[in-house]
Amino acid sequence: MRTVVTTGIRSALAGVSLGAGIAAGAAGLSYPETPRKPVIDLYHGVEVTDPYRWLEATDTPAVEAWVAQQNALTRSQLDPLPSRAAIVGELKTLFGSAPVTRRQLHYAGGRLFAMKSQPPANQPKLVVLTDPMDMATEKTIVDPNVLNPKGTTAIDWYVPSLDGRLVAVSLSENGSEDGTLHLFEVATGRQLEDVVPRVQYPTGGGSAAWTPDGKGLYYTRYPQGQERPPADANFYQQVWYHQIGTPIAQDKYVIGQEFPRVAETFLSTTEDGRYLLADVAYGDGGDHAFYLRGPGQTAWTRLADFADGVRSVVLGRDGRWYAIVLKGSPRGRVVAGSLDAPSLAKAKLLVPESEMTVSAVTPATSRLYLEYLAGGPQELHAFTLDGRPLGRIGAEAVATAMAGPTLEGDELLFASQSYVSPLAWYRYRPTSQQPDPAPVKTPLSEAPRDVDLGDVEVRREFATSKDGTKVPVNIVFKKGLKLDGKSPLLLTGYGGFSIPMQPRFSLRTAFWLRHGGVFVVANLRGGGEFGEEWHVQGNLTRKQNVFDDFIASAQYLIDKGYTSPARLAIEGGSNGGLLMGAVLTQRPEMFRAVVGHVGVYDMLRVELSPNGAFNVSEFGSVKDPAQFKALHAYSPYHRVVEGTAYPSVFLLTGMHDGRVEPHNTLKMAARLQAASTSGRPVLLRVAGDAGHGQGMALSSMIEQDADVFAFLFDQLGMK
Repeated sequence: MRTVVTTGIRSALAGVSLGAGIAAGAAGLSYPETPRKPVIDLYHGVEVTDPYRWLEATDTPAVEAWVAQQNALTRSQLDPLPSRAAIVGELKTLFGSAPVTRRQLHYAGGRLFAMKSQPPANQPKLVVLTDPMDMATEKTIVDPNVLNPKGTTAIDWYVPSLDGRLVAVSLSENGSEDGTLHLFEVATGRQLEDVVPRVQYPTGGGSAAWTPDGKGLYYTRYPQGQERPPADANFYQQVWYHQIGTPIAQDKYVIGQEFPRVAETFLSTTEDGRYLLADVAYGDGGDHAFYLRGPGQTAWTRLADFADGVRSVVLGRDGRWYAIVLKGSPRGRVVAGSLDAPSLAKAKLLVPESEMTVSAVTPATSRLYLEYLAGGPQELHAFTLDGRPLGRIGAEAVATAMAGPTLEGDELLFASQSYVSPLAWYRYRPTSQQPDPAPVKTPLSEAPRDVDLGDVEVRREFATSKDGTKVPVNIVFKKGLKLDGKSPLLLTGYGGFSIPMQPRFSLRTAFWLRHGGVFVVANLRGGGEFGEEWHVQGNLTRKQNVFDDFIASAQYLIDKGYTSPARLAIEGGSNGGLLMGAVLTQRPEMFRAVVGHVGVYDMLRVELSPNGAFNVSEFGSVKDPAQFKALHAYSPYHRVVEGTAYPSVFLLTGMHDGRVEPHNTLKMAARLQAASTSGRPVLLRVAGDAGHGQGMALSSMIEQDADVFAFLFDQLGMK
């Protein structure tokens, strides 16, 4: 299951003298003893040595002891820093008084459901409102902070019944995303006895959809008991049906036996529940198949196969399905067809391909709302149901506008945010009397307190990559910045899985800016910013383009005087952690400090892990000679060279990460610690109560952020 770890800056600190810090004593750091136990693998005639294979056995006493020693070393270096205690205090104040936000909105039974974040609570809770404009109508349904005061129980996702009477909720522990489905009454918050295990896992995610009468639901299900060998426990996702009030053992198989081993299935229905849609992704590379079942039917119609280039399908109120098609139109065209006689071949073209990329379609009663990516920023546009354009909704520049749920008629809730404007929800209510009204801001999200970005400027400039490709760089800084190369700058990127890096408001960014930092997001190939061609130019054997784009972005920022190598830090997570590992091994002299979260570093063995198998369609496989050659050429773990002066490095992971095996980070840290001659630290932080980042308790996030920014302030000489 693909993911992105957003690395917008959450905090920084001013007015504190950091003293000598880690850097002065780095040459004398005594790293834990890490024996080399070489294992040699043969790939297509090429011998590859892995000196730290033993660190992959993370549940053995030897590795557990080594991790404890690494954590102790990191604590001994970070805790004494004069900055850290002050950063912790500031973060607790910042996030403890952070604004209330509501996200993941659903509309059902005339009520609005939402996930509500209300710091200092560790986890968001599930609430329901009878009026989205009146917060007094809000009521809590499920609060994980009450279920588990430790703050380590999280809601993975939820689905309300069509009448809004019940809600299905996937709950998991310690950031594992290993979810169990629970059912709750909306009116009382009472939990039903029905509990369905293994509906969610990081590999393929999870989903559920209700029947029209609310007496049963369809759900995704991973193998149970002895159905599959242990190696396949988190594969072969299928769809099953549960009747409320009956034993789980009586649940019935629905579809999925013919799906691939790496299927990722998402379920949805029409608003009346008569039609059920199964969106089946083939791993994480972007290929989808769609299956539709109508009222009274047991057979499914395959609406589109993996080779048809259909990226998404949504079910409308008007008896039609709507789809975004990429085949022959890499930036997407919108087509529609009948639910009663579904046929992609007979679909009608509604909205042709344009210069912008269609990222989502939301049908209402007489309108279509389309989200358009414009290279990173995202716009929201309205169309008639036959594809006639009605204009853009909202007009903030370099922002992200996202459609939420439709309410009655053509009424829409949508969100907008930017690097300098916090997330805000708006109500858009077109009528025959007022077809193009101004959106009205709702109270669903609050503005942050004590954060003023009125003196912040955002520039969107373009670096030139190695092959001449123009790469957008979004530069956020306080007005009056001197382009003298002396500013501390934090650069981030992702570049994979067709995921765009979009403008987002972040308290981390706000405080980094407040204290003299510059924040930059690079829109790299491999993402979805400019459509499918942009994506495929950075996947499989073309992955090096992503790293070239990032290096070019860094060089541009140096050449233009925004920063210098001595003041340049980079940060990324997951696939962005791979990016950090690749560029630090390819251009170690370019960066002063590197922070990698839950990264993929051993590209030759990633496909052997459960979620790594889902990533093969994006990264490639060592089984293919050409793909092996590309993987081996950039694999960070294998590109570490003994006797190289590497920058300061801080690698972080969680022991419950089901998306990227933690041993990637352990092995990379070991190799860098043994190889680097710069005298700069290579620190490792392994969290025992976290996974890939999803579901992490707020208190744990604060401690992690404090470590990251104490490290960065020390390494960049920020005072």
